[in-house]
Amino acid sequence: MASILIRGGRIVDPSQEIDRTGDLLLRDGKVVGIDVDVMPADVDETIDATGLIVTPGLIDMHVHLREPGREEDETIATGTASAVAGGFASIACIPNTNPPIDTQATVEFIQHQAVRADNCNVFVVACVSKNREGKELAEIGQLVAAGAVAFSDDGAPVYDAELMRRALEYCSMFDKPILNHEEVLELTRGGAVMHEGLVSTILGLPGMPSAAEDVMVGRDIALAEATGGRVHVMHISTAGAVELVRRAKRRGVPVTTEVCPHHFTLTDECLRTFDSNYKMSPPLRSRDDVEACLDGLIDDTIEVICTDHAPHALEKKMQELDVAPFGIVGLETCLPLVITHLVIPGHLTWPQAIRKMTINPARILGVDKGTLRPGADADVTIIDPELNWTVDPQQFKSKSKNSPYGGHELTGRAVVTIVGGRVKYQLHGCPT
Repeated sequence: MASILIRGGRIVDPSQEIDRTGDLLLRDGKVVGIDVDVMPADVDETIDATGLIVTPGLIDMHVHLREPGREEDETIATGTASAVAGGFASIACIPNTNPPIDTQATVEFIQHQAVRADNCNVFVVACVSKNREGKELAEIGQLVAAGAVAFSDDGAPVYDAELMRRALEYCSMFDKPILNHEEVLELTRGGAVMHEGLVSTILGLPGMPSAAEDVMVGRDIALAEATGGRVHVMHISTAGAVELVRRAKRRGVPVTTEVCPHHFTLTDECLRTFDSNYKMSPPLRSRDDVEACLDGLIDDTIEVICTDHAPHALEKKMQELDVAPFGIVGLETCLPLVITHLVIPGHLTWPQAIRKMTINPARILGVDKGTLRPGADADVTIIDPELNWTVDPQQFKSKSKNSPYGGHELTGRAVVTIVGGRVKYQLHGCPT
């Protein structure tokens, strides 16, 4: 396997508290080290990273790859191609496929297809309940043995409190987290399409109240506190939920959480356009909720930034707002949105932002990624922090183009993604 010398970049590795200019050497799929003495003739490839930022390969712990069953929206091949184009060397896929990922065979199918695609690392999140029906616990032990790194019924909450309690107890035996979609379904029935508030009232659209998220987050915190099991709050979006998690962390409850860029950059005002690309679950919230999510990122109540990449074919999204499916793609806009809306305005430093996209999700999932320490897998993301560009969904590597950010001018993006010591993505025209 080739050796790669990345020269003169600003190396940001929060796992080692490193933030300095240097040279990074990769050999045989592993990190050799920073500023290692090496002769140019002994290196197969040199990448000039002057003016660029070099980080551990980014990790997205919340991605919908759709395969098996909904290949018209996305496949493992196209989804992972989108991931490396966005700077992600590793992703965790969510099990709301058809059939769902609730057997060893399905876990192994995902792993096989990921190896076949040969783009990025794919970790499997398996179902909490059989067939995602919320009635009977899945075979947790068998799924762990097959390689599942976490458990979730996302797309729907683990609704039965007793099932959730038993799942937390069982998963704690394997030190695996449960990733839960936090929603009280009785509060969001009746065709709810957006956040319940002033805008939904003006538009005459049925809304999802913040309480639907807050109540379920409160329940899961209580169950985690009672059982000692690890619960991870998926795509947090309300001020109330952020505060509940903040207080729980102070008490030492084993709870973690994530936020998506759309929940710290957009508000329910966007639905005035009736554009279904702004329809997602949880919905875009109020300005106060956006500010609360920003505060949660700043004080580390929210320790992970992810995408909730949810591709849908054009013919599905191009329907009336009340029948179009929830969700947007996000793998290729996440990092630029973080740079544009968090780093440049000074909400987060580069090390803080990269921590939430590398070592933090790695630790929650229990995977040996997110670091540039010597001997680690040679997963590296190289970022141009000053590159100005305009989002064009038609240029996405993803099979689906359902993004609300088309036409947005952003700053910064990944220009090289290295996975296992091999360059898997290189932006046209970037230095080599």
